[in-house]
Amino acid sequence: MEWRKHIIADETVLLGKPTVKGTRVSVEHIIGLLAQGWTEQQILENYPRMNQESLQAVFSYIQECLKDGLLYTNP
Repeated sequence: MEWRKHIIADETVLLGKPTVKGTRVSVEHIIGLLAQGWTEQQILENYPRMNQESLQAVFSYIQECLKDGLLYTNP
């Protein structure tokens, strides 16, 4: 999955947080919904400008961030 087609960071949208292209929905928000127990289907139903491909891009983006060590903090 080439997440760069679906995830953007624009300083004029949510202060540059990574968002789903064409929306004001941040990657952080989507991951938060999943952590709260939302299903992928619930997310897609509540955010109609997103689709399965853009949701998969969120997962690919997070996976790459983890792989590159961008989300780790020292305990």
